[in-house]
Amino acid sequence: MEHTPNTFDVGSEHAGRRLDQFLARQNPDTSRARVQQLIAQGKVLLNGAAVRASTILRGGESIEITGEVARPPLRAIAEEIPLDVIYEDEDLAVINKPAGMMVHAGAGATDDERNRGTLTNALLHRFGTLSEVSGDLRPGIVHRLDKETSGLIVVAKNDAAHRKLSAEFSGRRVKKTYIALVHGALKNDRGMVNSAISRDAVRRTRMTTRRTGGREAVTHYEVQQRIESDFGKFTLLKLKIETGRTHQIRVHMASLGHPVVGDALYGAPREIRPKTGPPISLTRNFLHSAEIAFSHPTTGNVLSLAAPIPGQLQVFLGQVGMKPAPQKRL
Repeated sequence: MEHTPNTFDVGSEHAGRRLDQFLARQNPDTSRARVQQLIAQGKVLLNGAAVRASTILRGGESIEITGEVARPPLRAIAEEIPLDVIYEDEDLAVINKPAGMMVHAGAGATDDERNRGTLTNALLHRFGTLSEVSGDLRPGIVHRLDKETSGLIVVAKNDAAHRKLSAEFSGRRVKKTYIALVHGALKNDRGMVNSAISRDAVRRTRMTTRRTGGREAVTHYEVQQRIESDFGKFTLLKLKIETGRTHQIRVHMASLGHPVVGDALYGAPREIRPKTGPPISLTRNFLHSAEIAFSHPTTGNVLSLAAPIPGQLQVFLGQVGMKPAPQKRL
């Protein structure tokens, strides 16, 4: 099949296939739901005419994509969603975010998927007003955590606090500690990764250390425990980051050949198979923002806060051969 990014000539081998199925296969980075939206909005032409997603191809047709999906604007809306508030005063709050929750509205095939269930929505319901420095889409958001990463995130309630907190982060004065379980046995008990990070040129949802011209990124790691079991070798790590690049810890660990458990985007297996018995899996990344320390924007006093490793991750550690230990400061 010969094509440009917006035109496709259907070969005879695709005869009998639905139009939406065909286009989804030709665009592996585009979901079938997104393709169906394009077709429904009349932005896919088959031999010059708008058709249905269910149209059966015969072979020999020409397909043209004439535009992008027209979507409602992203927005933050108050929703009654439970929050684990670790600390709160009139200037800020620190939340223990669960895995699976997006920080703010973003990707998704439907309006609900894009705009519902976010941390910003929960914050608006809980606190009413937040800082406006980051705009209407990200009220109060000073920094972010990936959707499948749990743990501590700082929220600003007013603009003055937001600006001072942002300066703390950009000045690298905020101390952030993460806990991660990675595949394999790291050679050294501690080390540093300082590979620059940039967006993957092919898979745009990924970041990479393999391109030149990326942004500086520094991650320090220290082995907490080494695990050998029927499921293989694992290493429990404590990590401190000097920078806050997108997917930083995940990319850096994968670059060492030790992806974070559960992180299929960066090479971790979706299922972990033992020598005997059924496989196990983790539906999130084994990455948790466990501690954060920073200067209060008004008082200047150092706030040092911690969140325990979630129960789901404790259970998983037991599954791979590590007995859950009493929570302690890491």
